[in-house]
Formats: sequence, structure tokens, C-alpha cells
Amino acid sequence: QVQLVESGGGLVQAGDSLRLSCAASGRTFSDYAVGWFRQAPGKEREFVARISKGGEITYYADSVKGRFTISRDNARNTVYLQMNSLKPEDTAVYYCAARRGISSDYIPAYEYWGQGTQLTVSS
Repeated sequence: QVQLVESGGGLVQAGDSLRLSCAASGRTFSDYAVGWFRQAPGKEREFVARISKGGEITYYADSVKGRFTISRDNARNTVYLQMNSLKPEDTAVYYCAARRGISSDYIPAYEYWGQGTQLTVSS
């Protein structure tokens, strides 16, 4: 069992930077791989980034590669998503998700989800 809470979203201008946080409950956070996903109004939820249990392996969607960085601090039970050079097309609700085992790009692989945090990027 793990509960996830996202924070750090807001309204920014194109080219700005922002860091999202995903705080997890419990004392076994290091047992979980974590992914970030996003969903814009009227669109399907899509994969953004993922990180392995110990943080050694990361992977990104082509749309954010080179601009976004995922990291984790297991001592603080927190995963981060650093977002640089933001574009209007990054506007969406951002969700973090966790699963036991190896990280995945696929939504059905994740058991636990946060409620999301809104990012809006203006032109």
C-alpha cells in the first residue's frame, strides 16, 4: 500500500521552468518503480517519464527528452519531475504512479495513482 500526492503545478509562460513533486506515504517507497504521466482535456493519458526503484535507470517520452528530468529521493519518499523550456503543448494534468517491480511505459502496469497537479503554459 502506498498513497501518492502530486504538487508544484501552476501557471507559467513558455520557456519557464518548474519542478513537480510526488510525495509517497509509508516506509517501503524504495520497493516501487515510479512513472509520470499527463493528460490534456479531451486527450488520452500519455507516458512522460519513469524511474527504477533505486533511481539508476530513467526513460523519457520523445516529446520531453532533453527538457524534463525525473529523479527520486527515497530517504524523503519523494519523486521529482524537473521541467525546463516549457511549451504550451506541455499543458496538462500531471500524475505520478507507482508499481512494485520494474518501471513501465504502460498505464495498466501501475497500481497506485495520485490525484494530479495542473500545469498551464501560456504562449
